[in-house]
Amino acid sequence: MTTINGYEQSDREQKLNILNLPALEAEAKKIIPKGGFGYISGGSEDEWTLRENTKAFNHVQIVPRALTEMEHPTTETTVFGIKLKTPIMMAPAAAQGLAHSRGEEATAEGLAQAGGLMAQSTYSSTSIAATAAAGKGAPQFFQLYMSKDWDFNRSLLDEAVKAGAKGIILTVDATVDGYREADIINQFQFPIPMANLAKFSEGDGKGKGIMEIYAAAAQKIGPDDVRKIAEYTNLPVIVKGIESAEDALLAIGAGAQGIYVSNHGGRQLNGGPAAFDVLHEVAQAVDHQVPVIFDSGVRRGSHVFKALANGADLVALARPIIYGLALGGAQGVASVVNHLNDELKIDMQLAGTKTIADVKQAKLIRH
Repeated sequence: MTTINGYEQSDREQKLNILNLPALEAEAKKIIPKGGFGYISGGSEDEWTLRENTKAFNHVQIVPRALTEMEHPTTETTVFGIKLKTPIMMAPAAAQGLAHSRGEEATAEGLAQAGGLMAQSTYSSTSIAATAAAGKGAPQFFQLYMSKDWDFNRSLLDEAVKAGAKGIILTVDATVDGYREADIINQFQFPIPMANLAKFSEGDGKGKGIMEIYAAAAQKIGPDDVRKIAEYTNLPVIVKGIESAEDALLAIGAGAQGIYVSNHGGRQLNGGPAAFDVLHEVAQAVDHQVPVIFDSGVRRGSHVFKALANGADLVALARPIIYGLALGGAQGVASVVNHLNDELKIDMQLAGTKTIADVKQAKLIRH
């Protein structure tokens, strides 16, 4: 363990023997301190939407196929012009130093090992440059929480461009923080400085509460912000937090080159729909104009399959990967992605789909 400001961080570095991803949560809870674990695992209010996110995958079924003479399915894909070994990516989750001393650097290293795509949060524990370096040239996105201070936004975007980011994820569903009761009960304050905030913070940047951080965030975000970021960076802007066809088309009209369907893992509007339940409608509205990324509730290879068959081009997740990070560092992260990929290949074989393009055409039964 490494201790920083009284907070104990895991130093583990090992491959994991994974039965399934849901089982990782209980194991990670044993080693992540209570406040940090509550922040990572928690949702808003009574966490109804958080629970529905995973249950919603049962609303469609995969039609098995036989006699297809198909074998050895491949998960390789190309999205945003980026060649990937898997359609599975890391969702941009904050403060991964809560789970491991190397934080996002280890996550980036593990994603690179597994051939997936890394996305780093504005509120990460490690800097944009350090996270990019840990990936050793593997593709990465940078996620921007817009600040009211454009100088702050510009500084982060400059760093992301310099570090070789392949795209900017603009999160638009967190203009205020969801009411997260675990953080209130635990009186949680971030014990570890956030590298991207440190140079704009007074003092050492530690000890900030969630409400303080969100107070600096922009609460008025519109299409002009999408245009501004796209023009400033000359990178694809992917708008994250889309749950309606109307917002997807607004974003594309403003120049978005990617739509990211997500309800923030059930951490924002409790009582809103499961992200999977709105994916099909949003993807139909997008109609292949731009790639679609999906997250929220993904725990199984079959969930990845269903999301792809329902209109997604990339499928992201965060909590299980962060639990793998706590339990095994970079190797733990790679273990989680590889396990999910192995489950996906089994589903692909049994559904008669050899490629990710085939998965997107797979037949689903909808209820």
